[in-house]
Amino acid sequence: MEPGNGRDSGELRGDVHSEIPYVHRIGVPPKPNLRKEFKAGVKETFFSDDPLRPFKNQTGWKKVVIGLQTVFPILDWGRKYSFGKFKGDLIAGLTIASLCIPQDIGYAKLAHMDAQYGLYSSFVPPLIYACMGSSRDIAIGPVAVVSLLLGTMLQNEIDYKSNPAMFRRLAFTATFFAGITQFSLGFFRLGFLIDFLSHAAVVGFMAGAAITIALQQLKGLLGIKHFTTKTDIVSVMRSVWGSVHHGWNWQTILIGVSFLAFLLLAKYIGKKNKKLFWVPAVAPLISVFISTLCVYLTHAEKQGVQTVWHIEKGINPPSANQIFFSGEYLGKGFKIGMVAGMIALTEAIAIGRTFATMKDYQIDGNKEMVALGTMNIVGSMTSCYVSTGSFSRSAVNYMAGCNTAVSNIVMSGVVLLTLELITPLFKHTPNAIIASIIISAVVSLIDVEAMALIWKIDKFDFLACIGAFFGVVFISVEMGLLIAVSISFAKILLQVTRPRTALLGKLPRTSVYRNIQQYPEALKVPGMLIVRVDSAIYFSNSNYIKERILRWLTDEEQILEETKQPRIAFLVVDLSPVTDIDTSGIHALEELHKSLDKKSIKVRNSDYNHTKISNFSNTGW
Repeated sequence: MEPGNGRDSGELRGDVHSEIPYVHRIGVPPKPNLRKEFKAGVKETFFSDDPLRPFKNQTGWKKVVIGLQTVFPILDWGRKYSFGKFKGDLIAGLTIASLCIPQDIGYAKLAHMDAQYGLYSSFVPPLIYACMGSSRDIAIGPVAVVSLLLGTMLQNEIDYKSNPAMFRRLAFTATFFAGITQFSLGFFRLGFLIDFLSHAAVVGFMAGAAITIALQQLKGLLGIKHFTTKTDIVSVMRSVWGSVHHGWNWQTILIGVSFLAFLLLAKYIGKKNKKLFWVPAVAPLISVFISTLCVYLTHAEKQGVQTVWHIEKGINPPSANQIFFSGEYLGKGFKIGMVAGMIALTEAIAIGRTFATMKDYQIDGNKEMVALGTMNIVGSMTSCYVSTGSFSRSAVNYMAGCNTAVSNIVMSGVVLLTLELITPLFKHTPNAIIASIIISAVVSLIDVEAMALIWKIDKFDFLACIGAFFGVVFISVEMGLLIAVSISFAKILLQVTRPRTALLGKLPRTSVYRNIQQYPEALKVPGMLIVRVDSAIYFSNSNYIKERILRWLTDEEQILEETKQPRIAFLVVDLSPVTDIDTSGIHALEELHKSLDKKSIKVRNSDYNHTKISNFSNTGW
């Protein structure tokens, strides 16, 4: 060391050491314990929310109380209920009742059931849900899509015209098993299964079902007496145009089109001004009242205007003895109920989560499934068919200022009064007005904006959406549902077996490396190929990842050879996004290393945290 430079040997050693990068040691992971890993996996899969947490450190009596409150949330929030909350729930309940009564009559026709069964399904199920459900905003009752699906699948087994009694029995059986399916999914905490039906597929299925439902209403809107039982657009339009010269009734068309225009105008007013939410809510009931009065005064039924004619008076009769618990229809009822129950569950959970997010509270998906399942099981024994959360009524319920599920109890009370006192007045209600109400209700199920967004974000998702849509419209509701589920599963399989890989380049004037497809300014490093794997590496995708990396290398070498640039000497594989790797993945990386070793290409892993490779492989990674 030269004298006078102001540094001693210690300082020099410190400077030298400061230039050496600190190397983080990787500790040997603890020895795996199969029992503990299995227990942790089961807990994370089925009990991630730790449902027993409220019971910890509680006395025996307190545990009983908490248990009852868990099953019946009304026992918890009911203690804090006040008159101020009741005022909001009363207004909301009366508002959704005015909307649900005419809708229920129409939805029952979609399910090929007599009109009173739609009203039955808005009386008992909402009461059960109000006691057991955790959503404050869901309005319970029959919905268009489930009614159409149920009616179509039941019609494939039993003709509702020639044998209505057996048709109803099968409907109650399907409802019972829909409830069993929903209850089982919640009780055994298998709610994650409904997430396998992607949002895109649901959007397409709902839009297709909305068009199918609207087309089915042309029978009532045009006054056609003989109409096809098929749901595809070709059969429906052939039936419509085939009866144009002898089946259409101009008085019916006048009533239907006039009130449809009124209902759509009311919906537009409510959408433009949120304070006028009550306008589209009461418009259906006003339409029913005015049209019924007009038909009664003019005796339009004598001119060929078809009416609802008769709705049986009185509350729900028992139907437990009509459910098939044996025989050939048991399996058919189970199949139909399981499909209808899953669709109803998907719609209800989506609605519940949407409004819970808007009001900033949490709902327990598994508890919701138990509540929905219980109400349909009880409903099947009280002459109801499959009920679930209605989006249109829930939106009105929310905007009307509901505070709790008491709004469902108020709605149920109004339906009770209707069944006991008002049903004879529907004798002169024209079918055209019911068709108009259903058409105006299902228009909102066609979400063009969501479809456009899906197209922009993910083309494969759009394929699922449009596949479900065309399947429902051109084939059948069941086939559309099958297409939706199939494409959703296909996407999952593709993502698992064909994970994304990316070629990385260095951004100018930085030390950051990014995907060269997303960042065109990113530059490749001469003599080096940097590849990133964006997935865990399992037996299902390990060979693909190995072959994809080799394909990247082959393509790059070909480009370099054509441009007469230096060949690749190093391959860097970025494994930072890789969250897990199994033995098949490790063997695939070993084989990749051997293949590259023959080409004199050195391999490096940019992620030093993947200890499995360090522990199980000594190939230089």
